[in-house]
Amino acid sequence: MSSALARFTRSWLLRVVVPLAVLGCVPLVLTASWVLNLAVLGLMYAVLASSWNLMAGYTGYISLCHAAFFGIGAYALALWAGPGTASLSGYGPFLLTIPIGLAVGAAAIPIGWIILRTRHVTFAIVTITLLFMVQTLAFNLTGLTGGSEGLAVAAPPFPAAWFEQPFYYAMLILLALCVVIFELVRRSRLGLSLTALREDEEKARGLGVPTQPLKIGAFAVSVAITAMAGGVWAYYLTFVMPQYAIDPLVMIGTALTAFLGGKGTLWGPAIGALIVVPAQQYLAFRLGASDLYLVSYAAIFLAVILLLPRGIVPSLGEWLRKRRAGATEAVAAKDPAATEPVGVTQ
Repeated sequence: MSSALARFTRSWLLRVVVPLAVLGCVPLVLTASWVLNLAVLGLMYAVLASSWNLMAGYTGYISLCHAAFFGIGAYALALWAGPGTASLSGYGPFLLTIPIGLAVGAAAIPIGWIILRTRHVTFAIVTITLLFMVQTLAFNLTGLTGGSEGLAVAAPPFPAAWFEQPFYYAMLILLALCVVIFELVRRSRLGLSLTALREDEEKARGLGVPTQPLKIGAFAVSVAITAMAGGVWAYYLTFVMPQYAIDPLVMIGTALTAFLGGKGTLWGPAIGALIVVPAQQYLAFRLGASDLYLVSYAAIFLAVILLLPRGIVPSLGEWLRKRRAGATEAVAAKDPAATEPVGVTQ
């Protein structure tokens, strides 16, 4: 029992605690404002990809509407903590993202019940249609959203010397939430049920797995965290506009980071964000005036499909397993007795 507990604790330390602790030290080491701004954006995409991974990685359903809930979370915070709400300055808006996420998650249950009656390509088409519907509403409901002019958010009172740090740690907390949920589900019977659903939904249903409630639950949790990230993002920028808050490019970037790092893995989406976000920002700086940087999305997608169809983390894990197996075979070829089971006689 003690050895099993030790293995469990060591696994959590190596897989969850240590990586999060390393990320928590980043603002203490890299103090330049432009570096921390890039780190906040990178963590934001890591949260978006990791929350999206809670749905797509476990169920296999590729949702293209998460950017809509990101924008809904941003608008909800702007309406709740506008420039006139001085009493909410400071860390108050961060706390407001909690009820916003819970409300969005609850509202996502009936939406999920409808859209998750479709599958595969049809599901992707339905979700991207939902994304454009929400964006159109944001442009046209001017009395609520401000239309193309957008809405202002209460200005954060943090000093310039460490302005980015609260937003970095807010995003890190959301990333930790995604990682902990993913790891807890992976180690439970719920994870086995979701894996069975992903591999063959019909067989899983035949074995008694409640596939529809599982899909709806994964969708609700996923979009709830996405909406919370949208609220933190709105407070960081201090304004919300539909062309940026409900942007198909945000959805493309979210899916791209998850696929690049490894969909269905613990840290794959975060690793993908560490690659995609700096590259995207550099290309936007160099080629932003001509919008040619958008070609980088297509180029990275093609590279992933051709070279790393399973993503970086699964491909690297497979390469390590093959190398370890090759080393074992080489040892066995040189000294067969070294790999012979103990107690077996010839």
